[in-house]
Amino acid sequence: MTSDPQRLRKRSIVIAGHRTSLSLEQPFWDALKEIAARRGLSLARLIAEIDATRSGNLSSAARLYVLDALRADANP
Repeated sequence: MTSDPQRLRKRSIVIAGHRTSLSLEQPFWDALKEIAARRGLSLARLIAEIDATRSGNLSSAARLYVLDALRADANP
């Protein structure tokens, strides 16, 4: 059975000393991992940066961060 890339994957993470969770589709998790690796950050550190600047819920902020990163790559 192949996994459904549209299915939400919920993961727990510690940000600024508190535990939280976010739900993203696998392609977004993959993109966040790639972005973190390019920036020399852990996934947790990247998500903490997203958390510090968000104005909505964390899952939505993470998706928008990935979208912004893809746009920046497409239009250097």
